[in-house]
Order: sequence, then structure tokens, then C-alpha cells
Amino acid sequence: MLLPLNQLDLLLLLSLPLPAEFTAWFSRQGWSLRAYQQDMLNRGETEQSTLLIAPTGAGKTLSGFLPSLVDLQHETAEYLHTLYISPLKALTQDIHRNLLRPIEEMALPITVETRTGDTPSHKRQRQRKRPPHILLTTPESLMLMLSYTDAPKIFGKLKTVIIDEVHSLIGNKRGDFTTLALARIESLAPGFKRIGLSATVAKPKLVADWLGPTGEPAALLEVEDTAKPAINILRSEQRMPFGGFMAKYAIGDIYQAIAKAATTLVFVNTRAQAELLFQLLWSENALVLPIALYHGSLSKEQRRKTEEMMASGKLRAIVTTSALELGIDWGDVDLVIQVGAPKGVSRLLQRIGRA
Repeated sequence: MLLPLNQLDLLLLLSLPLPAEFTAWFSRQGWSLRAYQQDMLNRGETEQSTLLIAPTGAGKTLSGFLPSLVDLQHETAEYLHTLYISPLKALTQDIHRNLLRPIEEMALPITVETRTGDTPSHKRQRQRKRPPHILLTTPESLMLMLSYTDAPKIFGKLKTVIIDEVHSLIGNKRGDFTTLALARIESLAPGFKRIGLSATVAKPKLVADWLGPTGEPAALLEVEDTAKPAINILRSEQRMPFGGFMAKYAIGDIYQAIAKAATTLVFVNTRAQAELLFQLLWSENALVLPIALYHGSLSKEQRRKTEEMMASGKLRAIVTTSALELGIDWGDVDLVIQVGAPKGVSRLLQRIGRA
């Protein structure tokens, strides 16, 4: 089922009212509930699975969680209500930070935790005994949890599964893991609702078929992208060597672009390239700008420190890999630089969307 936005006004005539504390919180942020967010709230009352395709920065993630937050606003029992699956550990941390803000500001009795390879063992054990209302995890950690003998107890009351950046899990091994995990969860919590979120889906119907239960494709809700990115090619006055050498010839130009912007993400394709470009930028860093490095091989402590510094506006630039290309919501990023050709158009679109 495809529901264009120009039909949503009719649906809003029968829309569920947003609870007063949520309305007040939206007002304090200077926000108003968007039409498709209201639609997602309405669908929260049904068991229908939904694939939401919306541009980056449009409140897509909040839309996915809003029905769960409303449903849990007066909850006192301890059980796993909503499971969030992310392709990246960094994204689970970012979503955790963003979810805690409305929960704490509205004083909601909702617990939110992450479960990834970085989670300490004592916390994992406690989550098995007393799971949070909302658990943020990755496909690999989810498969491990489903192998536990007490998995029926952990997942037995599950109501909703949210799969973020769902396009990245189609047609690969991690997607196969997720498919098997969803089938296992269906046997433990029959009838749970599935919500898929993405900004870049080439074949929506194919993804909707994959997301929904067998023989029941998820409903499609597509939001038109009206904001067009400003894309330019950085032209260096320096001579380009035949081999390229990771844009070493243009480091001065890249550094000047960083210096002129408020906050910049510099994307490369591999961890080795990230290390090299980071060193080259620091050799050019006459202004001693706070420039950081981020990729999956760094220690958990270093990654968390970089995430916190970026979220608080203490960094001018991060040199990174695909580890930060999906869904990371740092609103102050105003420049994205792609060094070298990305491994696919969808990856470039995701990276552009970080600004």
C-alpha cells in the first residue's frame, strides 16, 4: 500500500491526539508534529508493519519511536517493549543519546539501553534479568541474545521492532542474520509490529516485501525530499600526481575548507586512508583546530570520547569511514567532504545527508 503525503490530510481527520506532555515538549523545542509523524502515531494503534522512507534530518527516527514512547508513557512494569536494530554501533549510541533527551525532559518512566559488542558483561547479565523498555542493538548482538535459553522470557512481550537504515541490510549476510532473527522473534512474540526506516531506498516494494511478515508486505509511507543539497567539486590549484596518493596534493585546500566551516565530516573509504588523511591534516593544522579521527578499530573509550565531543560542539572536524555515514544526527555539521570515490551512490547520499 502506497500512501502519498497529499492523502494524509484525510487520515488526520481520524488521527489520534498527541498526549499533552508530548505536545508541550514539541512546543518547547519550537517544533510541530509533521503529517507523516502523525500518520506513524496513528499506525501505532494497529499491528500493520510500515516502511518509512524520509529524507535525512526530517525527524524520521523520532517518527519510528513516537508510538512506543506514547504507549509506554505510563508503563510501570519492566519488560522489553521495543527493539531497535541498527547496522552501526555508533548509531545505537547516537540514538540512545537523542532518545534520553525527550524521556528525561518529559520525566517519562521509560528505560532505554544499548546492547552491542561494547556493552560490559555485568550490564549484559542484568539486561537478561531486567530488560529495559527499549533496547538498541545490532544484528550480531541480537543473534547472540536469541541464542540464550531465557530468550523466550526476554522477548516474549515484545511489541515493536524498529530497523534503522534498512536498505543497508538488504542482500547481504547481515540482512540474512536479521531475517533469521525476525523469524525467531515471531515465534517468541507472535504478531509484533515491524517498522523500517531509511532515506535511500532504490526499490521500496522489494524492501517492503522483505520487512513484513511472510506474505504480508509492509505498508509504504514515502516523504518527499524538498531540500536539495549544495554539492561542489573542490578544485585544487596544486598539480595532481598520476597516482593520486589519497589527495595529499590537496591537503591544503581541504584544510582551508575545514577552517571556513563550523563543523566538518571528512569521509574516506578505509581505516588506513582515515589514519593517513588524519595525519596529513594535522601536519597542515597551523590554526590548531580540534580535528579528530573515528573508525571501527579505535578503542571503545576513544570512540565514545569523540562522539561526546562532537555532540557538544567541541570539534571542528572528524576524519571518518562508513562508521559515521548512517543516521548519525549531529545538527551542527555544515560541511561534508568526500575524499575519493565512495563505494556506491547510496553511500554518497548517506554521507551528504550528515550535513
